[in-house]
Amino acid sequence: MLLKLLRNGLGYLIIFISFFIPINRLARSTENQQCVDDMTRSLSLYQFNACPFCLKTRRAFKRLGLSIETRNAMKNPSRADLLAGGGVIKVPCLRIEDNDETIWMYESSDIIQYMQQRFGEVRQAASD
Repeated sequence: MLLKLLRNGLGYLIIFISFFIPINRLARSTENQQCVDDMTRSLSLYQFNACPFCLKTRRAFKRLGLSIETRNAMKNPSRADLLAGGGVIKVPCLRIEDNDETIWMYESSDIIQYMQQRFGEVRQAASD
């Protein structure tokens, strides 16, 4: 019980501190942003509010200018959905619905890398 209280307290402290750290959002045209918003409708992030890895993932989404639905995995029915679909209660978890397939992606670094590759800024090689 004490460990859980300490972990949650530290998590909320990290959230508070991160509030003061600015995020440089990726700039897109209105049309491109609308296209990205349409593509992210099939994604949802299962998370705990005070989890540092979930915060890292949410900040990456904000930096990429993504509007991803977040679901609190501490409460039902989201907790039950995560267990039934993903197999474990582990956060962060990105639920990706693609055609008739549902993919459950765990690990903040994997999620961020996937989203960066899919929605990140395209950089040109500096060969000029």
